[in-house]
Amino acid sequence: MTRSTRPAGPAALRPSSAERARTVAGHPAAAVCAAGIDGSRVLAHTTTGSGQVLLVVPTEGEVCTAVRRSADGDLAALLMVTDHAPVPLREAVRAQVWLSGWLTPVEPADRQEALLAFADVAPVGALLDVGSTATLLSLDLAEVVLGECGSVTELDPGDYLAAAPDPLAEVEATMLRHLDESHPEQLALLASRVPAEWTRGGAARPLGLDRFGFRLRFEQPAGHRDVRVPFAAPVSGPAELGAAVQRLLCAAERACPGR
Repeated sequence: MTRSTRPAGPAALRPSSAERARTVAGHPAAAVCAAGIDGSRVLAHTTTGSGQVLLVVPTEGEVCTAVRRSADGDLAALLMVTDHAPVPLREAVRAQVWLSGWLTPVEPADRQEALLAFADVAPVGALLDVGSTATLLSLDLAEVVLGECGSVTELDPGDYLAAAPDPLAEVEATMLRHLDESHPEQLALLASRVPAEWTRGGAARPLGLDRFGFRLRFEQPAGHRDVRVPFAAPVSGPAELGAAVQRLLCAAERACPGR
């Protein structure tokens, strides 16, 4: 079955592929692949505001060891980040992003500045171990690929680095879990905005939330379909989210006079 995310209105907008890639890359589930290394553990990773891709890996782990042993002082590698849905779904992986390039250790003279830039985006505990049991690596980015909705998009690394993650990324998981667990009536209202011929009677589940609106998944016996339900206008952050959702629900109620 087609998995493309379709808009529920002719004027629906969506994030650019570069913005989606930056948002997906902010998720914590990540692994590094390189020659002889198949999915090694990453303690933490981020793309900083200045466009630096940084990783924290175990100092005695296979990735750091391979970088140290490299004759050229760097290691061709692939960082794979996986975005899992925050609610239970039959197919839980929403998207993946693959960042390819060359790994090198961050020089001691640059380490403090890099750690501060890392913490600005992702203040994780693993940063405290850098210099003892963990090592900070930099990925010189060469290729960026986004896999989502059954398609694969190759991005220019410059476009990826220039993009910003979605402003609702930090609240998305909490909002979707709350909608799924506590507000079935509101979920039904959102689903009512989707033409019936697109859903084929599938059960609606909250799949995603970004500044442009909700994404719903309709799980059906033979597969699923993902559909976008847009806000009246994009929001700039969490402070505008409540009003945007309320307007969307009110519009759905007016369109369903029998409710």
